[in-house]
Amino acid sequence: MTEPRLSGRSWPRAIGIGLGVAVLTGMMMAILAKIGVSPFPKPPSLAFAETLLGRDLPLPVGLLFHAAYVTFWCVVYVRFFPQRNLKTAFALALVLWLAVLVVFFPLVGWGFAGTHVSPKLIPASLLPHFLFGILLWGLDKYLPRKAATAP
Repeated sequence: MTEPRLSGRSWPRAIGIGLGVAVLTGMMMAILAKIGVSPFPKPPSLAFAETLLGRDLPLPVGLLFHAAYVTFWCVVYVRFFPQRNLKTAFALALVLWLAVLVVFFPLVGWGFAGTHVSPKLIPASLLPHFLFGILLWGLDKYLPRKAATAP
């Protein structure tokens, strides 16, 4: 008889973690924007959606883009990373942050590392990625895992 193990790699669990991380990071960014400390000219996901679709869009469209992007990377981490620990969650967060600086910001017209807007975008964009890493690791580690049968 095989021993049950806790894999935690199911699609519903991975998507749930992704949505949880998306909502929590989105709330943090919204709070910072609301109190006036965010240096972003508009929410980055909204800027991307508008660039992609070539027109002004309402904030909920940007939030959907944010949720889809964050959920995608959380699913990749939960389903496919062979080792899921704080170090790998932070490594993924760091890679995504660098991609934002080098690819995303120039794509939306904010320049390399957002310097056409303000050098403050560099640390301001690091904060949500740091939070992403912590939340991804924490939710994956502490949310219940369904017992699976070992092969």
